[in-house]
Amino acid sequence: MTAPKVTIADFNRFGEQAAKFLAQYPFVTEEIGFGTARMRLPIQEHHLRQGDTVAGPSMMALADYSIYAAIMGRLGPIETAVTSSLNINFLRRPTRADLISEARIVALDDRLAFAEVEVRSDGESAPVAHVTATYAVPRIRDE
Repeated sequence: MTAPKVTIADFNRFGEQAAKFLAQYPFVTEEIGFGTARMRLPIQEHHLRQGDTVAGPSMMALADYSIYAAIMGRLGPIETAVTSSLNINFLRRPTRADLISEARIVALDDRLAFAEVEVRSDGESAPVAHVTATYAVPRIRDE
């Protein structure tokens, strides 16, 4: 098993410096592996929409940031990696609990990373959303 190329502490420090949106999304990085990441979004009132359910943009933000962590786990700190596409399928209504995301890199070349994420409500086994995304990464060769 290959060790991740960034620690949780380093990833969190990087996020605090570079990602101003974290004030709205207090993500908790639970695990970073070599091309994988698990994150939590503690649900707050401003993450909810009408009907007392978690808003789609909150689920998308969690998935997107999880992919970023998985990419850094695979390649190391990369400021210039950006989302080029993101598709989300909402599968069922989330409960009013923390959201958990599990991201993994499916394919990677020297320009693109393709990833998928499952998002679940904490304590539930069935996913509430399935996400696929492509990230543009700088010209780096994976070791």
